Parts: sequence; structure tokens; C-alpha cells
Amino acid sequence: VQLVESGGGSVQPGGSLRLSCVASGDTYTYNFMGWFRQTPGKGREGVAAINPGGGLTYYFDSVKGRFTISRDNAKNTVDLQMDNLKPEDTAMYYCAAGKPYGNWYDSTRYNFWGQGTQVTVS
Repeated sequence: VQLVESGGGSVQPGGSLRLSCVASGDTYTYNFMGWFRQTPGKGREGVAAINPGGGLTYYFDSVKGRFTISRDNAKNTVDLQMDNLKPEDTAMYYCAAGKPYGNWYDSTRYNFWGQGTQVTVS
């Protein structure tokens, strides 16, 4: 599976960004999708995830009510709408794909990762 993220950038606090991830390859097997973020010196932190059908979503507590994850299986895309951004949201954001079992926030359950897209809020 290949994952390509886009949509990162710089924004002022309170602003919005929409990240997009396009998947190709064996998206039938590795169909549980997540977004993670990482800052220098820290491990990857689960931000949000979505089940294969799109009916179940999961969020890190600090982004609940501000971020929304969605997917379009016909286009093999997963988006992360980020509203009311805060400086602490600054990080490199990664799209990830894995099989549909395990804890959504556990980075080790994901088999494939994108190259990342930088989000800066200041």
C-alpha cells in the first residue's frame, strides 16, 4: 500500500486545514485508516482513525470536537478536517493503513505509512 498525504501548511491559531491521504495498492486488506502526528523528540501520537466502512471514528481527546476524519472508499481517500487549530497541534502528520483489528491509537498495528505533511500553527 502506498500512501500520499497533502494539505499541510502554516495557519494562525483558530484557523483550519484539511489534510488528505490517497491510498493505492492492497487497500482491500489494509483498510483501517488512521492519522498520527509527531513532534521532534516524541513518538507518534494517534490523532484519529476510521473503520473500513466509515461508520466508526476515533479521536484523541485533545482534538475531539475540532477534528473530523472521513473517507471516500470509491476514491481511496481519507481526509482529516482540522478546525480551531491550536499551537499545540503543530506537528508532522502521517496517514497510516492497517488491518481492522487492534487499538486504533497503537502505531504498531499499522503496516503502511505516508511520508508526512507538516502542520504549523502560530
